[in-house]
Order: sequence, then structure tokens, then C-alpha cells
Amino acid sequence: MQISRLFEIVYILMNKKSTTARELSEHFEVSQRTIYRDIDTLCQAGIPIYTNKGKGGGIALMENFILNKSVLSEQEQNDILSALQGFKATSYSDTNQVLSKLNSLFGNKNTDWIEVDFSFWNSMEEDKIKFNLLKESILNRNVIQFDYYNSYGQEAHRVTEPRKLIFKGQSWYLLAYCRDKKDFRYFKITRLKELQVESEIFSDTPLPAAKKDKSASGVTQPMVDVKLKVDADMAYRIYDEFPMEAIVKNEDGSFLIHAKLQTGGWLYGYLMSFEDHVEILKPSTLRDEIINKYKSALKIYEI
Repeated sequence: MQISRLFEIVYILMNKKSTTARELSEHFEVSQRTIYRDIDTLCQAGIPIYTNKGKGGGIALMENFILNKSVLSEQEQNDILSALQGFKATSYSDTNQVLSKLNSLFGNKNTDWIEVDFSFWNSMEEDKIKFNLLKESILNRNVIQFDYYNSYGQEAHRVTEPRKLIFKGQSWYLLAYCRDKKDFRYFKITRLKELQVESEIFSDTPLPAAKKDKSASGVTQPMVDVKLKVDADMAYRIYDEFPMEAIVKNEDGSFLIHAKLQTGGWLYGYLMSFEDHVEILKPSTLRDEIINKYKSALKIYEI
């Protein structure tokens, strides 16, 4: 308890110009005599604390003091602060407070050089609550249950032992042991509904190499060779969504795309999102399927 109190006393002094023994005793709920003993201990440890008596006096640190006796090197301190800055992307609510404390302890290092944001533009508070519930259940080893919708829209109730949150392919996934499937599975977090954290604690066993849950990841369809002609107006999408080796720019500014894409409903929706700016050159079966889908959609609006 004393070590924790000593550390916090230093932190308080680093963030306030001065304080009093009375304020510290009230904060820690100990006697002023205990506070003075703590100050003596810190002074003996080489922390430059001084006291002023009289009106306006108090306990203070020497100006410009930083905690430079850390076992961490300057590079390690920078790495920790930068990692925490990036960790803010997870919407972890305590990150700013931790960054503030470590900035003070390490000497107010600048961590504003990087910002990571995995959220959607329309991300809601509900998503942050879900993420934090998953984080707490993983750290505390609480069993969770939820309703899950796979890539075909099929709903199933799952009881799982959550182990890890993973960001991959522009999406968040939960890696968990599924008690129904009796194996490890990946669950896409956006398809996870009615999340409940149970009081039951699961055993902290070593995490084996996990197999992807086909119903969770949605990677169930074979790949197909696709050749597309895309208008020049879509350049901003072409360079964002296809590898450079798949892109050939034509003299008129349009693009030829040779790529392997996953078949199924996702592919139809993706190609139709280009509207009239794309022409499917091959395969002919895919071209015919898109034509039929446009015809079916048009019937809805025919009078």
C-alpha cells in the first residue's frame, strides 16, 4: 500500500505546483504524520521534494523534474506512448487518462504524431459499449452469449469463451471458443447481437492455433478470375480497392482490371456499386448474372 501511495504522491506533485500535508492526508485517508514520513522516504530515494512553511507554503517538487530513473530507455518510453496513442482506436475509455499520466512521468513527450481510427463514420455509442463489454469479458475470462448472424443471414445463439479481439480486412472479429461447435471460431463483431456477459468464469488455458469459422468470417465462396473495364471517374476507388499489379490504365484514362474476387452475393453487390461506370468483360456467366439482376430490379419500378 505504501509503494502505491508513494508513487501517487509523486504523480500528484508532478501535476500540481504544490500541495499540503493536510490535502494529501485527506486524499489518502491517513494522518499528516504518515504523509511526512512518506515525504522523507521519497527524499531519501532521491526525489527532489521540498517544503515551504507559512502562508502559501506547502510540499512541491523541484521545477522541471521528470521521473528519469526508470528502467525503460527513452526509445522504450516513446514506443509505449505511441502504442497507447494507437490503442485509442479501440475506444478504450481510459486511454487518455493513462496517456496523461505516462506523459507526465516520462517528461511530457509528444504522442500526437499518430492517430488510428478503425470506426465507421456513423459509428454509434452502442458499438463502443459492445467493444468494451467484449474487452472486459476477455480480460476477466467471463463466458458470454449472443445471437449471431452468419454471412447467409442465418441466426444462431452462441455461448462462447472469448479470447481475443482481432482487426483484419477492415473489420473487427472476436476469437472465441464456441461451446456449441466445441472448437475455436471467429465471429464478426458487427453481426453479434444481444450480447450478454455471464458471471461464469472459464479456465485460462493456452490458446491453440484457431481455425476460421466459415459461418463467421464469410470466406466460404470460391474465387473467380474477373476482367473489368472501369471508367476514369472511378480512379479513386480503383487505387484504393485493387492491388497495383491488377490495374492497367488505358490511353483514354479508363482502367482494365484483372483480379481474383470471391463469388456469391457480395460480388454482385460490389460490382453493382460501380453503377454504369464498370463493364464486366469476363467471365460471361458473371456478366449475364449482373444483367439479370438489373432487369429484376427494374421490374420493381415499371408501371
